[in-house]
Amino acid sequence: MMTFDVDWVDAFSDRPFGGNGCAVVHGGAVLDPDTATAFVRETSLVECTFTGPSEIADICVRYFLASREIPFAGHPTVATVAAMRHRGMIKDGPLTLETGAGIVAVEVNGAQVSMTQIAPKFGAHVPAEIVASVGGIAPSDILHPPRFVSTGLPFCITVVKDRAVLEAARFDMEAFRGFLNHLGVEGTDTMEPFWVTLSDVPDAGDTYARLLMAPPSPAEDPFTGSATGAMAAYLWAEGLIKTPKLSARQGHGLGRPGQAQVEVLGARDAITGVVVAGAAHVLMSGELHL
Repeated sequence: MMTFDVDWVDAFSDRPFGGNGCAVVHGGAVLDPDTATAFVRETSLVECTFTGPSEIADICVRYFLASREIPFAGHPTVATVAAMRHRGMIKDGPLTLETGAGIVAVEVNGAQVSMTQIAPKFGAHVPAEIVASVGGIAPSDILHPPRFVSTGLPFCITVVKDRAVLEAARFDMEAFRGFLNHLGVEGTDTMEPFWVTLSDVPDAGDTYARLLMAPPSPAEDPFTGSATGAMAAYLWAEGLIKTPKLSARQGHGLGRPGQAQVEVLGARDAITGVVVAGAAHVLMSGELHL
């Protein structure tokens, strides 16, 4: 039997039951993918992380959904670093993580974790009518051409006209299959649209967003750090925000409000990275026996 220390962390929140939960399995990078994905399914979380030693960074982090391993994820990065600090494995200051998307630089300051996501990769535009059908909204509800952007994991960034449209969106699996067929992509829980609206209410946050997900993942992600980085890069590159800094909010409709402070680095046409920062709360600690 193998035993691993585990922490359950609510990321992008400074209080219990906010933001997005992630179980961090310390030393679990040695586990095979079948065991890792089975553990994610056991937790009913969107993602979990499994750490291990690295020859090129301070630590290696592996990220798993219920279905497969992915190269990077934002809220699990915040959760992993917060869990390590909670256990006294690291101190405040800089840290580097080896991920499947490359080296991610992190800065730790108490319960606050700041990560610099890699320079964005801008992909294909997708017709508004195809994306709109996935969320059950009208094409006219989309304000700007949807486009794939990745700062470690690709999402179809889709800007809708207001909070009412954002909250009315409902995931249509059949339309999503058509969306994937249009892209020539096989699978299910991959590359979903990231729905975002710009806030016009003072002090309410600059963006609100939702990520509706396909099975076997949960129906909705409370807070998506990797998509938040991609979203900010898109908004800055497309001239939809006046400054490269914004406050991003997500999860409010789920009763799990989360918030991140975001800064896009570089000029609109030469982005070098995206800093995504947020708090984390260690909710539970224990042991995993396999």
